[in-house]
Amino acid sequence: MAKVTNAFDTYSATSDREQLSDVIYNISPQATPFMSAIGKNSIKNVVFDWQTETLPTVDAAGELEGFRLDGATSASTATTRVSNVAMISSRDATVSGSQQASDPAGKKSEMAHQLAIMAKALKRDMETALCQNGGKTTGNATTARKTGGFESWIKSNYSKAASGAPTGGGTAPTDGTQRALTETLLKAVLQSCFTNGGEPSMAICGPVNKQKISGFTGRTNSRQMVDANTVEASVSIYASDFGELKIVPSNFSRERSLLLVDPDYAKVSFLRDFKTVDIATVGDAQTKMIVTEYGLEMSNEAAHGIVADLTTS
Repeated sequence: MAKVTNAFDTYSATSDREQLSDVIYNISPQATPFMSAIGKNSIKNVVFDWQTETLPTVDAAGELEGFRLDGATSASTATTRVSNVAMISSRDATVSGSQQASDPAGKKSEMAHQLAIMAKALKRDMETALCQNGGKTTGNATTARKTGGFESWIKSNYSKAASGAPTGGGTAPTDGTQRALTETLLKAVLQSCFTNGGEPSMAICGPVNKQKISGFTGRTNSRQMVDANTVEASVSIYASDFGELKIVPSNFSRERSLLLVDPDYAKVSFLRDFKTVDIATVGDAQTKMIVTEYGLEMSNEAAHGIVADLTTS
Protein backbone atom coordinates (compact mmCIF):
# COMPACT_ATOMS: atom_id res chain seq x y z
CA MET A 1 0.00 0.00 0.00
CA ALA A 2 1.41 3.38 -0.96
CA LYS A 3 2.11 6.14 1.55
CA VAL A 4 0.04 9.35 1.46
CA THR A 5 1.99 12.02 -0.42
CA ASN A 6 3.86 14.50 1.84
CA ALA A 7 2.61 12.84 5.09
CA PHE A 8 4.96 13.97 7.87
CA ASP A 9 6.17 10.86 9.73
CA THR A 10 8.14 9.91 12.84
CA TYR A 11 11.23 9.27 10.73
CA SER A 12 11.43 12.96 9.89
CA ALA A 13 10.24 14.35 13.24
CA THR A 14 12.85 15.87 15.57
CA SER A 15 10.73 17.06 18.52
CA ASP A 16 8.71 14.01 19.62
CA ARG A 17 8.94 13.49 23.38
CA GLU A 18 10.57 10.27 24.54
CA GLN A 19 8.41 7.51 26.00
CA LEU A 20 10.07 6.14 29.15
CA SER A 21 8.07 3.94 31.48
CA ASP A 22 7.77 4.90 35.17
CA VAL A 23 8.04 1.21 36.08
CA ILE A 24 11.52 -0.18 36.83
CA TYR A 25 11.80 -3.94 36.41
CA ASN A 26 14.18 -5.83 38.70
CA ILE A 27 14.12 -9.64 38.97
CA SER A 28 17.35 -10.16 40.90
CA PRO A 29 16.81 -12.82 43.61
CA GLN A 30 16.13 -11.19 46.96
CA ALA A 31 14.31 -13.76 49.12
CA THR A 32 16.15 -14.52 52.39
CA PRO A 33 14.29 -17.58 53.77
CA PHE A 34 16.71 -18.48 56.58
CA MET A 35 17.02 -14.99 58.06
CA SER A 36 13.28 -14.39 57.65
CA ALA A 37 12.35 -17.61 59.47
CA ILE A 38 14.61 -17.47 62.53
CA GLY A 39 14.33 -15.16 65.53
CA LYS A 40 16.04 -11.88 66.35
CA ASN A 41 18.12 -11.00 69.40
CA SER A 42 20.10 -8.06 70.80
CA ILE A 43 23.65 -8.42 72.11
CA LYS A 44 26.12 -6.10 73.87
CA ASN A 45 29.51 -7.38 72.71
CA VAL A 46 31.21 -8.41 69.49
CA VAL A 47 31.75 -11.87 71.03
CA PHE A 48 28.47 -13.20 72.38
CA ASP A 49 27.69 -16.35 74.34
CA TRP A 50 24.76 -18.61 75.12
CA GLN A 51 24.29 -21.85 77.03
CA THR A 52 23.07 -25.34 76.15
CA GLU A 53 22.36 -28.38 78.29
CA THR A 54 21.17 -31.98 78.05
CA LEU A 55 19.11 -34.19 80.32
CA PRO A 56 20.74 -37.05 82.26
CA THR A 57 20.82 -40.52 80.69
CA VAL A 58 17.49 -42.35 80.83
CA ASP A 59 17.13 -44.72 83.82
CA ALA A 60 14.17 -47.07 83.75
CA ALA A 61 15.30 -49.39 86.59
CA GLY A 62 12.89 -48.04 89.21
CA GLU A 63 13.31 -47.98 93.01
CA LEU A 64 12.41 -50.21 95.93
CA GLU A 65 9.38 -49.36 98.02
CA GLY A 66 10.55 -47.22 100.90
CA PHE A 67 13.98 -46.73 99.33
CA ARG A 68 16.57 -44.38 100.75
CA LEU A 69 19.43 -42.59 99.00
CA ASP A 70 22.24 -43.70 101.33
CA GLY A 71 24.30 -40.77 100.07
CA ALA A 72 24.29 -41.93 96.43
CA THR A 73 22.83 -38.75 94.95
CA SER A 74 22.57 -38.04 91.24
CA ALA A 75 25.24 -35.92 89.57
CA SER A 76 24.20 -32.39 88.66
CA THR A 77 24.14 -31.38 85.01
CA ALA A 78 26.34 -28.44 84.04
CA THR A 79 25.53 -26.20 81.10
CA THR A 80 27.83 -25.78 78.10
CA ARG A 81 28.84 -22.26 77.16
CA VAL A 82 28.95 -21.53 73.42
CA SER A 83 30.04 -18.36 71.60
CA ASN A 84 30.05 -16.76 68.18
CA VAL A 85 31.35 -13.50 66.72
CA ALA A 86 29.45 -10.50 65.37
CA MET A 87 30.52 -9.26 61.96
CA ILE A 88 29.98 -5.93 60.22
CA SER A 89 28.27 -5.66 56.84
CA SER A 90 27.62 -2.47 54.91
CA ARG A 91 26.54 -1.08 51.57
CA ASP A 92 26.70 2.53 50.36
CA ALA A 93 25.28 4.72 47.64
CA THR A 94 26.71 7.91 46.12
CA VAL A 95 24.68 10.30 43.95
CA SER A 96 25.91 13.50 42.33
CA GLY A 97 24.23 16.79 43.16
CA SER A 98 23.07 17.16 39.57
CA GLN A 99 21.42 13.74 39.48
CA GLN A 100 19.74 14.29 42.84
CA ALA A 101 18.28 17.55 41.50
CA SER A 102 17.05 15.89 38.30
CA ASP A 103 13.65 14.24 37.69
CA PRO A 104 14.39 10.57 36.87
CA ALA A 105 11.58 8.37 35.58
CA GLY A 106 10.11 5.98 38.12
CA LYS A 107 11.90 7.56 41.10
CA LYS A 108 10.96 10.36 43.48
CA SER A 109 14.56 10.57 44.66
CA GLU A 110 17.65 9.00 43.15
CA MET A 111 19.29 8.64 46.57
CA ALA A 112 16.21 7.00 48.10
CA HIS A 113 16.05 4.57 45.19
CA GLN A 114 19.74 3.67 45.43
CA LEU A 115 19.47 3.14 49.20
CA ALA A 116 16.50 0.83 48.69
CA ILE A 117 18.59 -1.25 46.27
CA MET A 118 21.51 -1.35 48.70
CA ALA A 119 19.25 -2.41 51.59
CA LYS A 120 18.11 -5.44 49.60
CA ALA A 121 21.70 -6.20 48.61
CA LEU A 122 22.75 -6.03 52.28
CA LYS A 123 20.09 -8.55 53.29
CA ARG A 124 21.37 -10.93 50.60
CA ASP A 125 24.91 -10.51 51.95
CA MET A 126 23.70 -11.37 55.45
CA GLU A 127 21.70 -14.39 54.31
CA THR A 128 24.80 -15.77 52.58
CA ALA A 129 27.00 -15.26 55.65
CA LEU A 130 24.42 -16.81 58.00
CA CYS A 131 23.57 -19.85 55.83
CA GLN A 132 26.90 -21.01 54.52
CA ASN A 133 29.97 -22.80 55.88
CA GLY A 134 32.24 -19.92 56.89
CA GLY A 135 33.96 -20.40 60.25
CA LYS A 136 33.94 -17.75 62.95
CA THR A 137 36.89 -15.35 62.91
CA THR A 138 37.61 -13.04 65.83
CA GLY A 139 39.61 -10.72 63.57
CA ASN A 140 42.18 -8.04 64.37
CA ALA A 141 43.21 -4.60 63.19
CA THR A 142 43.79 -5.90 59.64
CA THR A 143 41.33 -8.83 59.45
CA ALA A 144 37.56 -8.44 59.45
CA ARG A 145 35.51 -10.42 61.97
CA LYS A 146 33.33 -13.19 60.55
CA THR A 147 30.39 -14.92 62.18
CA GLY A 148 30.28 -18.72 62.05
CA GLY A 149 27.60 -19.72 59.53
CA PHE A 150 24.97 -22.47 59.90
CA GLU A 151 27.07 -25.23 58.37
CA SER A 152 30.01 -24.56 60.71
CA TRP A 153 27.92 -25.49 63.78
CA ILE A 154 26.41 -28.82 62.76
CA LYS A 155 28.08 -31.86 64.37
CA SER A 156 25.21 -33.97 65.81
CA ASN A 157 22.92 -34.60 62.83
CA TYR A 158 24.63 -34.80 59.48
CA SER A 159 25.34 -36.86 56.40
CA LYS A 160 28.65 -36.19 54.67
CA ALA A 161 30.66 -38.04 52.05
CA ALA A 162 33.45 -40.30 53.35
CA SER A 163 36.09 -37.66 52.62
CA GLY A 164 34.13 -34.90 54.35
CA ALA A 165 34.15 -34.07 58.04
CA PRO A 166 31.92 -31.94 60.30
CA THR A 167 33.63 -29.82 62.92
CA GLY A 168 30.99 -27.91 64.86
CA GLY A 169 31.69 -25.09 67.27
CA GLY A 170 31.70 -22.48 64.51
CA THR A 171 34.68 -24.00 62.65
CA ALA A 172 34.37 -24.40 58.87
CA PRO A 173 33.67 -28.06 57.95
CA THR A 174 35.70 -30.07 55.46
CA ASP A 175 33.89 -30.63 52.17
CA GLY A 176 33.83 -34.17 50.79
CA THR A 177 33.36 -35.74 47.39
CA GLN A 178 29.98 -34.75 46.04
CA ARG A 179 27.19 -37.31 45.64
CA ALA A 180 23.57 -37.19 44.50
CA LEU A 181 20.84 -36.25 46.97
CA THR A 182 18.60 -39.22 47.76
CA GLU A 183 15.61 -39.73 49.99
CA THR A 184 17.64 -42.27 51.98
CA LEU A 185 20.21 -39.61 52.90
CA LEU A 186 17.48 -37.20 54.01
CA LYS A 187 15.69 -39.86 56.09
CA ALA A 188 18.91 -40.79 57.89
CA VAL A 189 19.52 -37.23 59.05
CA LEU A 190 15.88 -36.72 60.06
CA GLN A 191 16.10 -39.89 62.16
CA SER A 192 19.26 -38.57 63.80
CA CYS A 193 17.52 -35.26 64.56
CA PHE A 194 14.62 -37.09 66.21
CA THR A 195 16.95 -39.32 68.25
CA ASN A 196 18.75 -36.24 69.56
CA GLY A 197 15.52 -34.37 70.33
CA GLY A 198 15.49 -32.14 67.23
CA GLU A 199 12.34 -31.31 65.27
CA PRO A 200 13.40 -29.41 62.10
CA SER A 201 10.44 -28.02 60.20
CA MET A 202 12.20 -26.37 57.27
CA ALA A 203 14.54 -27.66 54.58
CA ILE A 204 16.54 -25.02 52.69
CA CYS A 205 18.21 -26.07 49.45
CA GLY A 206 19.43 -24.72 46.14
CA PRO A 207 17.29 -24.91 42.98
CA VAL A 208 18.98 -28.05 41.61
CA ASN A 209 18.36 -30.11 44.73
CA LYS A 210 14.87 -28.66 45.15
CA GLN A 211 14.03 -30.37 41.86
CA LYS A 212 15.64 -33.59 43.05
CA ILE A 213 13.42 -33.58 46.14
CA SER A 214 10.41 -33.18 43.87
CA GLY A 215 11.54 -36.36 42.12
CA PHE A 216 11.70 -38.55 45.24
CA THR A 217 10.01 -41.93 44.69
CA GLY A 218 7.38 -41.25 47.33
CA ARG A 219 6.03 -38.62 44.98
CA THR A 220 4.90 -41.31 42.48
CA ASN A 221 2.41 -42.71 44.97
CA SER A 222 0.66 -39.41 45.68
CA ARG A 223 -2.84 -38.61 44.44
CA GLN A 224 -4.40 -35.17 44.16
CA MET A 225 -6.99 -33.36 42.05
CA VAL A 226 -5.45 -30.99 39.48
CA ASP A 227 -6.70 -29.15 36.44
CA ALA A 228 -6.55 -31.11 33.18
CA ASN A 229 -4.00 -28.61 31.84
CA THR A 230 -1.74 -28.74 34.92
CA VAL A 231 1.27 -30.97 35.43
CA GLU A 232 1.97 -31.23 39.18
CA ALA A 233 5.63 -32.17 39.72
CA SER A 234 6.60 -30.13 42.77
CA VAL A 235 7.03 -31.06 46.43
CA SER A 236 6.64 -28.12 48.84
CA ILE A 237 5.95 -30.19 51.99
CA TYR A 238 7.80 -33.41 52.76
CA ALA A 239 5.87 -35.55 55.27
CA SER A 240 8.51 -37.65 57.03
CA ASP A 241 8.16 -40.23 59.80
CA PHE A 242 9.20 -37.49 62.22
CA GLY A 243 7.09 -34.56 61.08
CA GLU A 244 6.54 -32.30 58.12
CA LEU A 245 9.30 -30.35 56.39
CA LYS A 246 8.63 -27.21 54.38
CA ILE A 247 10.92 -27.35 51.31
CA VAL A 248 12.26 -23.86 50.57
CA PRO A 249 14.57 -23.12 47.62
CA SER A 250 17.25 -20.49 48.18
CA ASN A 251 19.76 -18.67 46.01
CA PHE A 252 22.06 -17.88 48.94
CA SER A 253 22.64 -21.16 50.76
CA ARG A 254 25.20 -23.49 49.16
CA GLU A 255 23.72 -25.71 46.45
CA ARG A 256 25.81 -28.62 47.73
CA SER A 257 24.12 -28.55 51.16
CA LEU A 258 20.56 -29.30 52.29
CA LEU A 259 19.93 -27.44 55.55
CA LEU A 260 17.39 -28.86 58.00
CA VAL A 261 16.33 -26.00 60.25
CA ASP A 262 14.27 -25.60 63.40
CA PRO A 263 13.63 -21.82 63.39
CA ASP A 264 12.98 -21.85 67.16
CA TYR A 265 16.64 -22.72 67.82
CA ALA A 266 18.48 -20.09 65.79
CA LYS A 267 18.61 -16.29 65.98
CA VAL A 268 20.21 -13.32 64.27
CA SER A 269 21.89 -11.47 67.13
CA PHE A 270 22.33 -7.74 66.45
CA LEU A 271 24.96 -5.61 68.12
CA ARG A 272 23.87 -2.81 65.80
CA ASP A 273 20.61 -3.06 63.88
CA PHE A 274 20.30 -1.58 60.38
CA LYS A 275 21.30 2.08 60.39
CA THR A 276 21.69 4.71 57.67
CA VAL A 277 24.78 6.89 58.11
CA ASP A 278 25.49 10.17 56.30
CA ILE A 279 29.07 10.21 55.01
CA ALA A 280 30.89 13.54 55.02
CA THR A 281 30.51 15.39 51.72
CA VAL A 282 33.81 16.21 50.02
CA GLY A 283 32.48 17.53 46.70
CA ASP A 284 29.37 17.80 44.56
CA ALA A 285 28.04 14.37 45.51
CA GLN A 286 26.27 12.83 48.47
CA THR A 287 27.11 9.43 50.03
CA LYS A 288 24.98 7.45 52.47
CA MET A 289 25.87 4.11 54.02
CA ILE A 290 23.71 1.34 55.48
CA VAL A 291 25.55 -0.62 58.16
CA THR A 292 24.71 -3.44 60.58
CA GLU A 293 26.65 -5.63 63.02
CA TYR A 294 25.29 -9.10 63.67
CA GLY A 295 26.06 -12.76 64.29
CA LEU A 296 24.37 -16.15 64.24
CA GLU A 297 23.21 -17.71 67.50
CA MET A 298 22.76 -21.44 67.00
CA SER A 299 20.81 -21.89 70.23
CA ASN A 300 21.32 -25.66 70.12
CA GLU A 301 22.96 -27.17 67.06
CA ALA A 302 21.40 -30.60 67.73
CA ALA A 303 18.01 -29.12 66.81
CA HIS A 304 19.19 -28.84 63.20
CA GLY A 305 20.77 -31.08 60.58
CA ILE A 306 22.52 -31.08 57.24
CA VAL A 307 22.79 -33.35 54.21
CA ALA A 308 26.13 -32.22 52.80
CA ASP A 309 28.41 -32.84 49.82
CA LEU A 310 25.61 -32.94 47.24
CA THR A 311 25.98 -32.65 43.49
CA THR A 312 25.02 -29.29 42.02
CA SER A 313 23.89 -30.25 38.52
